[in-house]
Formats: sequence, structure tokens, C-alpha cells
Amino acid sequence: MAEQAQFQELAHQLSAIGAVKRDLGRILPHDCPTGSAAVLMLLVRHGDMRMSKLAELLAVDMSVTSRHVTHVAERGWIERSPDPTDKRSRILHITDAGRDQVDKLHQRSTQLLADRLSDWTDDEVGQLTRLMTRLRASFGDCRSAPRLPPAELETTTRTPANT
Repeated sequence: MAEQAQFQELAHQLSAIGAVKRDLGRILPHDCPTGSAAVLMLLVRHGDMRMSKLAELLAVDMSVTSRHVTHVAERGWIERSPDPTDKRSRILHITDAGRDQVDKLHQRSTQLLADRLSDWTDDEVGQLTRLMTRLRASFGDCRSAPRLPPAELETTTRTPANT
């Protein structure tokens, strides 16, 4: 098992990954902010869904999800249709224009990563991808895991060595 200092450095590096995410956010088209891009990506990845499922996947409340959905619907990137099993609910469906937008987003992010990692070997990029995939899998679906209050988290992570 890794030493405590290694985990501390990993935590530091993961918090610094925000700079990478900000750079990726800066390349988004002006009419497709990060929330809209997330809606489109999730619909491509998971298929048609109710707004409540989308809110769960985005890990935001329904009012925020509703604003994102309205934004992408106004641009013709998604359609909202009545849920046949519950007429009060809507099913969200990505349109061809939405898929085109996702393709553009993928092209932009791929190009940025290719530019920034141009001095990396294919093996290094592959290793990073494998390790990030493994890291994500180690955390499972954190959206469904209960969040602990900070005080409770502190007591559950405290070990005899650091008390």
C-alpha cells in the first residue's frame, strides 16, 4: 500500500487538475457553456432519459438542470417529449444537431489535449488513461454514495498515526 505522503501528493495533484478542466472549458463555443456540454455528453453516453435522471447524473438540483435543458432545447440540440408512462414527466432526447455539437466538442477537446501533450509518448498517454480509468472505478458511482459531514469524515479518516 502507498504511504500517507503519496496520498497527500495525489490529493494535491487531483485538486490541481482544475486547471486542466478550466482550459477545456475555455475552448467551448460561446453558445455551449460547460453545463450545456455536460447535458449533451450525458445524453449521448446514457441515451434518452427523464430530467430527474439527468439531474442525478449532473449532481445538481432540478432548477439548475432545468436551466441547462432549456438552453440546449432552445438551440435545437435536444427534444423534450411526454413520458408515455407518466404524462407529467418529459423524456429528453438528443437531436442530430445535438450530436453534431457533441462531435465539435470532442474535436476541440481532442485537439487541445493533443497540443498540450504533444511531448508525451503514446505509451504515456495510454498509461495516464488506464490509471485515470482505474482511479474512477475505485470510487465507483460517487453520486449514489452518501456524503459524510466534514466532522464525520474527519473521524472516519483519522488513523492512530495522525491523531
